[in-house]
Amino acid sequence: MKDTKLFRYLLSAFVIAWPMQAAASYFAWHGQPQFYQLILMASMYAPCAAAFIAGIPLAEMGWKPSLRGGKWKAFLAAWLGPAVLGVLGAVLYFVVFPGRLDTTGALLTAQLGEEGLAQLEAQGLTPQSYLTVSAVQALTWAPFINMLAALGEEIGWRGAMYPRLKERFGSRIGRLLGGVIWGAWHWPIMILAGYEYGLQYPGAPVLGPILFCVFTVSGGIFLDVLYERTHCIWIPSLGHGAINAFAGIPLLLLDPAYADHMILGPAMNGIIGGLPFILVAAVMLLRSGDGAE
Repeated sequence: MKDTKLFRYLLSAFVIAWPMQAAASYFAWHGQPQFYQLILMASMYAPCAAAFIAGIPLAEMGWKPSLRGGKWKAFLAAWLGPAVLGVLGAVLYFVVFPGRLDTTGALLTAQLGEEGLAQLEAQGLTPQSYLTVSAVQALTWAPFINMLAALGEEIGWRGAMYPRLKERFGSRIGRLLGGVIWGAWHWPIMILAGYEYGLQYPGAPVLGPILFCVFTVSGGIFLDVLYERTHCIWIPSLGHGAINAFAGIPLLLLDPAYADHMILGPAMNGIIGGLPFILVAAVMLLRSGDGAE
């Protein structure tokens, strides 16, 4: 029965989300970013809908937050951990490629264009000050706002899928499989619209989806360990929201000449920028044991 529910869940999660990602790509091609973003945000609740369709109880996923018994450590790790690991990864990237560091905000200026830059200036911001404001937001309230959108995925991935994969394959293999599935779920939007790495990076369009699975395996381990330590679905949702909040910050420091080389970094989904995150996830995986924790 549990295997049947898992199959039904996976089928539903992909059948719902992949057409939505194709539709979002259509709007990206036609220069309508507002619809692109709206559909992508809605698709984040496809795993939640899939869990409901599969008959997986949502009530048992832990909805009452608690910081007792040391759970505050998991809360802080979810809130601030992605930013700390992201900073370390960005520093490592720019140490390896110092010539790619640009503190003038040139990449943001190029992305915004004249109209977007004028809107930024109307708010009293420069590209440099925008970077500062964005970093402060990523460390304060943005993870909590993003948590609400990330909840849709976390209900499905950490709440519904990971426990069943771990029960069937063991803790380590289950987490590895779960991360690959989570990454593959994003493939249409990556291949069609250049989500995460763009469309012109070396090795496109194959290398990006493969590398992104390394990132989602690492992220899945990180978030699932925090979930098991708290059994509160809000904690991985907060961590997921924190990852999304900080994801674009290092890119604001990238020289525009290397905008098509994000496969290496400086963000956490890059080969070099993601090394600290991968290392921490590997340690967590090894410490988790082979069975259920």
